[in-house]
Amino acid sequence: MSKIKVVVTGASGRMGKEIIKKVLSDKKLKLIGAIENNNHPTIGKDVGLIVKKKKVGLRITDSILESFAMADAVIDFTTPKATVEHAKYAAQARLAHVIGTTGFNKNQLLKIKYAAQHATIIKSGNMSLGVNLIEALTKIASSKLDEAFFINVNETHHKHKVDAPSGTALMLGNAAALGKKKNFDKLKKITSINKRGKETKNKIVFSSFRKGEVIGDHEITFMSQNETIKISHKAMNRGIFVDGAIQAVKWGHNQEPGLYSMSDVLGLN
Repeated sequence: MSKIKVVVTGASGRMGKEIIKKVLSDKKLKLIGAIENNNHPTIGKDVGLIVKKKKVGLRITDSILESFAMADAVIDFTTPKATVEHAKYAAQARLAHVIGTTGFNKNQLLKIKYAAQHATIIKSGNMSLGVNLIEALTKIASSKLDEAFFINVNETHHKHKVDAPSGTALMLGNAAALGKKKNFDKLKKITSINKRGKETKNKIVFSSFRKGEVIGDHEITFMSQNETIKISHKAMNRGIFVDGAIQAVKWGHNQEPGLYSMSDVLGLN
């Protein structure tokens, strides 16, 4: 069986480096492209040296078209603007496009949905098995609890993270809304960064905190006057996201075009 030919975008970023290491060590995958922004200082450098290993004979490039034309799949943890651009080219090349980027606006999400008519897109606010399991649990809990329960979603990430609430927090909030069969956009209430939101009836209140180098802590709380139910997840290292992205590539490689989630990959739907 031939190896799946993979391109990694944002190759010199935190996630990009970890993904490259994993792809290089996986016997079922072959790294054939590593993409960075125009004029990035790593352009032209050997990928192996970027991840502090020996040379592998593949250089970082800014040529999306050339790399995508040779690939079967692309793993993308970059920025919303860059990911939308990548989705367009992935659709043209009929690739499996694994998206771990977060922070999209509605217009960008529509463009990704459109690209999924021609590309196999697996998009998730969090690629880890654990988070996708608690997403399923959140939906179940929300469906069983009545309006007497306030819903709060708290998340903490490292000080470098720009978007808030995190993609994972929004996943959990959306799951709670789905459990109640209500419109998520009408229920969500976002609090300023580093400020805890107050419980509000018939709202899903988000609180985001940024400190140190925290990889990702998430907790959704259902609270009434009589009891409190908490569902939480703590990321100990970025390996959980990398493993999920690799699993998504292998699953999506032979799927029909469409917009999928990690719940599809893990069989949780």
